[in-house]
This record gives sequence, C-alpha cells and structure tokens, in this order.
Amino acid sequence: MSEPVQVSDPAGLVARGAALDAADELAPLRELFALNEGSVYLDGNSLGALPRHVPERVRDVMVRQWGELGIRSWTESGWWTAPERMGDRIAPLVGAAPGQIVVGDSTSVNVFKAVVAAVRLAGQDRASGRGPGSGQGRGSDEGRTEVLVDATTFPTDGYIARSAARMTGCRIVSLAPAELPAAIGPRTAAVLVNHVDFRTGRLHDLPGITAAAHEAGALAVWDLCHSAGALPVGLDAHGVDLAVGCTYKFLNGGPGSPAFLYVAERHQARFDSPLPGWNAHADPFAMADGFEAADGAVRGRVGTPDILSMLALDAALDVWADVRIADVRAKSLALTDFFLECVEAYAPPGRVSSPTPVAHAERGSQVALRCPEAPAVMDELIARGVVGDLRRPDLLRFGFTPLYVGFADAERAARVLGEVLAAVPGQVAPGRR
Repeated sequence: MSEPVQVSDPAGLVARGAALDAADELAPLRELFALNEGSVYLDGNSLGALPRHVPERVRDVMVRQWGELGIRSWTESGWWTAPERMGDRIAPLVGAAPGQIVVGDSTSVNVFKAVVAAVRLAGQDRASGRGPGSGQGRGSDEGRTEVLVDATTFPTDGYIARSAARMTGCRIVSLAPAELPAAIGPRTAAVLVNHVDFRTGRLHDLPGITAAAHEAGALAVWDLCHSAGALPVGLDAHGVDLAVGCTYKFLNGGPGSPAFLYVAERHQARFDSPLPGWNAHADPFAMADGFEAADGAVRGRVGTPDILSMLALDAALDVWADVRIADVRAKSLALTDFFLECVEAYAPPGRVSSPTPVAHAERGSQVALRCPEAPAVMDELIARGVVGDLRRPDLLRFGFTPLYVGFADAERAARVLGEVLAAVPGQVAPGRR
C-alpha cells in the first residue's frame, strides 16, 4: 500500500475538536481507562477499554478472596449473591428498578431463556385471559404459535430463536424492525428485536414495538448489547417484558464478561426458565430432586457463576459512579455528529457512504461507513493507530464510547481515514453514485 497523503483542514476541525473537548464535562473520565498513547480506540462497541483499577481488584479476588479465604468467600466475600448485586448496579443504566436483573451466562444463553420463557408466558396469558402489558390484549381463539424476529438481528439471536421456536412448537417469522408493529397479531407469542443494529448503528423503536406487542397480547424481548451503557433504554418506563444484554461493550466488563437478563417484576412469579439450574432453586443447598423456583429475578440463574469475570465486571462498573446516562447520550450524539462532519470534510468524494441514520432518534453510538475496500482500509487504519473494525463485505464500523472517546479522537480518526482513502485506489461507495 502506498504512503497515505496528508489532507488539509480548511474547516478548522482540529481546533473545533480541541474546543469541544475543553468544554466536555465527561472528559475527565478518560483518565480512568488504560488507553494506548497515540492511538484512537473506536471499537468499544465490540470490546470496551480496560478501566485502570480493574487489574488490582481482580488480583485481590485471586490472591486474597480465593487464595486466602478460599471457599469462605462464597459468603464472606459475597460471591453467592454477586449475580443479583451486579444486576442492581446495571439496572439504573438501562432504566430498571432493583430486583429485575440478574447477571450470568452469555447473551446467547440468556436469549434462549428469554424467548422460551416469553412463549410460555404468552401461553399462560392466553389461558387466563391476561395480557402481558397494562391491558388485556386482543383476545383470540387461535394459539400463539409465532415468534417474530428482527430480520437484521445479530446472527446468534436468530440461531437461538429458531431453536427456541422448535422447542416450543412455534414458527419463526423474520421481518425488518419497521415492519414488526403491523405484523404482530393474535398468533404472535413473542417479538425478539435488537435495540441497535450491530451493522449500521440504527436505533430501533423500543417503545413503539413494545406497545404494539402488548396491544396484540404478545411479549417483547429486547437485545440491548449495543445500547446498554450507551443511551437511555427505559425498560420499566416502556413496559418491556424481558431483555438481555452483554457487559463487555459499552459497560467495559472485559472479554467474555457475563451477560445479563431482565425479567420485569410483573412476570417474575410466572417466569418459567427452560434452564432450571440449581442456582435458580428456592433452596439450592437442600439438594432436592424436585425443582422449586426461587423468587424474583434469581429464577434467571442457572449454574455456578463465573466469579473471576463477574467480579472484574463489578470493578469495571465503578466508573459509572455519578455518571448520568442522559449525559452519555448527549455526548454520544455530539461525537457521532462531529465524526460524520469530519468524514464529509476529509474523505475523497464518493469513496464512502454511511447507512447510519442522521436523525438522532434513530442512531445508536456507532457510525458505519460503506467502502468497497473496507478490509484493506481497516487494516491500514489500525496500523496507523485508529482502531475500529469491519463487517464483511464492505462496512467499516466505528464505536464511540463517551466515557473515554473525545472530539479530538473523532477528528483524528476521520482525518486518517481520509489520508488512507486518498492513497488506496478504490471504487465509488454504494449509495454515492
């Protein structure tokens, strides 16, 4: 690859970025993270940066809690109750009251629990005449035999949903998120939707789709992997039934950190998990043959929690002390606006186009750019210290984590992108002809 050419800054974007950083009230949080000097990390939508204090906290878990206290740490160090305690720490970030979130397992496992439980709840509601929301739902003599799935969903959600549908005797109907409200009907048991599209960064209509599901007597299940920690979700306010999310992206919990499961309080007494492990038992140490579900969100637990990963997440969540998610959202939108402006200024005409919505109400905290040469361009960006990622065949992805990404970072990333594009022979991007 030829040496990238230098691009000019006629709009004074470098100075504007510096001024915006100087006025940013969240800027001091950057010091809480271990970031490589001289690089711009825009991949927090895949793996969040390491909070500086986490290694020492994990060392304490290993050396003192495990090494010295040993098995006593299940009680003396609070290991046994960590899944619920972590859930209550995450709850304010997604708009949930305490007692409705439990941490543990992977997102895929939690999607399975949530979809199967939603179908079972819908069946119970039909038998009793109840609706899942505040209303009764539209009555029907037909069985609820459909699970509607976001056709643009992250692949694992689709794989798991199809398996859950086979297990519950349902069929899958895949539709674009915008088509879901009109398609939800008397046969619908549950609707599974990603809050933010992992490819494009499009933010889907959680309040509207949830309300449409309830009006039809169905349940809404949301995947929050690309929104938890990036923007207000409002699980309780919007009446969401069940939700899942990972903790290693915008929550910075570390690679493979445990996911979370939200079970709305109104459903907890009837939440029927397809994985009734011993940790979800009302009296797990009775070692009884029969399963008796615990009260509350604890029903969402399965087996012994992964303590090392969970307590690394516990430490990572400390960075959220006194941080308002509304402020995070405001900075996220300002950052992505500024980045798109910089890309427009620096990128050679026609080389990239963005499927990420311009409207704030439809945008998450990432920007996607279509570029026919995306793999080669991203390799060169990373080599030059701008770390994003890509989704084949032609999408460059840039995640903006407001706790540690600044406006100067956004300007530099766009400027380097412009330099790389100017040096790499290429085609006109789709949508720019």
